[in-house]
Amino acid sequence: MTIDLTAQRSLLIFSGLLLTACVSERVVLLPSPDGRQTAVVVRDAKGETVLDTPYAGLQWRGREASTYRSTAAEVQEQFGSALAAQPPRARSFVLYFEAGGDVLTAESQLEIKAIEREIANRPASEVLVIGHTDTVGSLEANDKLSLKRAAAAREFLIAVGIPKEKIEAAGRGEREPLVASGDEVAEPKNRRVEISVR
Repeated sequence: MTIDLTAQRSLLIFSGLLLTACVSERVVLLPSPDGRQTAVVVRDAKGETVLDTPYAGLQWRGREASTYRSTAAEVQEQFGSALAAQPPRARSFVLYFEAGGDVLTAESQLEIKAIEREIANRPASEVLVIGHTDTVGSLEANDKLSLKRAAAAREFLIAVGIPKEKIEAAGRGEREPLVASGDEVAEPKNRRVEISVR
């Protein structure tokens, strides 16, 4: 992510990863909730600064900027109310299918209850269901099968009481494998639907 500060002087909040209060004062990079490495490039009239560790900060005193190290306590004190006002982060679930069809594995059938609970805890939730296949079969057949799997997962969710208007379904065929494989490989981890609850 890049922020250009040459003309911008306002309050910014970026997905909980980056916080700035009066950009002319400070920018702080927050840790990623999933532990992944994140970074931000801050540009101003004097050049670029890369913040690439949790709680790395950039602070201005007049026109001079200097890097500094913030803390979780300082972020909470400065930005606690803004952080509390953010909607909860999306949560993802993966359901797997038996070969060649839209029948969930036994383990994945048990996961439906966890998805139902997550949706119930978010009164204004939206659910995105994306179907995938392994590489066995033609591209066209796998496109149809992935959409069929997404529709089947959508129906499971509707059956447990999730309003159908909250659920969007799409298929990606074999284009986005979880496990890279050659053509005509029956990889169980690629026969899946990914469900994002936000």
